[in-house]
Amino acid sequence: MTITPNHKVREYKDIIDQQLSTLFDDVTMNTRIKAAMSYSLTVGGKRVRPVLMMLTADAFGADVEKVRPVALALECVHTYSLIHDDLPAMDNDDYRRGKLTNHKQFDEATAILAGDALLTYSFS
Repeated sequence: MTITPNHKVREYKDIIDQQLSTLFDDVTMNTRIKAAMSYSLTVGGKRVRPVLMMLTADAFGADVEKVRPVALALECVHTYSLIHDDLPAMDNDDYRRGKLTNHKQFDEATAILAGDALLTYSFS
């Protein structure tokens, strides 16, 4: 079987999506904040940033598994920025990727804390 670039993109996207869906399973924190964090992380997306990181590592012959945690952190930072960008004080968006924005699904205070927590979590 020939592995095409598109095959790798799909493979890496699937890996990232699966990892993001369980990222906070072992983390002890406020359940509402945790739910809000997971909601925005798993609502969908192309995962361009983490996939590009993994493709770059692969292209340079690096171990893709070693960059995976950083790729996940990058997606946490990106998701934090989207949550905060959607807030009433910013763009005041109601929908992101066809789903309610975090502050509409939960509330503004929860969205702010979820975004802050994603940013902070990315450093771990």
